[in-house]
Amino acid sequence: MEHKGIVSAVIVLIIIVIGMFLFAYFKKTEIQNEIPYIPPINEEVSYPEITRVDAKHFYIDGTHTIVGEILFPTPCDLLNWDVAVAESYPEQVAIDFTVINNSETCVEMVTPQRFKISFDASEDADIQVQFEGRQLELNLIPGSEGESPDDFELFIKG
Repeated sequence: MEHKGIVSAVIVLIIIVIGMFLFAYFKKTEIQNEIPYIPPINEEVSYPEITRVDAKHFYIDGTHTIVGEILFPTPCDLLNWDVAVAESYPEQVAIDFTVINNSETCVEMVTPQRFKISFDASEDADIQVQFEGRQLELNLIPGSEGESPDDFELFIKG
């Protein structure tokens, strides 16, 4: 009879230990899934001087047109962009700027690269800008009365 009690106590103890290990494993997995990815601090950022995009914004007949320019350190840096409009209300618009530079050497001379982006969305669309994979501040200046995106000249101060 004593042996049945000892065997029962050992089995209960083993079940408790296995339960503790399973609980710890599931909590560890849950915590790892909740931690957001933070890029390493020593990661080199391309074009660190570009922190904001200033642009004129026109909304005409359901079409948004954004025109502006970004200053680059060389004339070999060519600006490219993609636009994605998420179906929601208000629409979420993501403009992703990238740089193409295939030259090995290039004279260093600050050069503006102009852009003109058009997309269809509601007037209340939320527009976000990324540049080379990092989020930038977007400063949209409404177009003046009688001004159109086609005859746009950029004279933005500060």
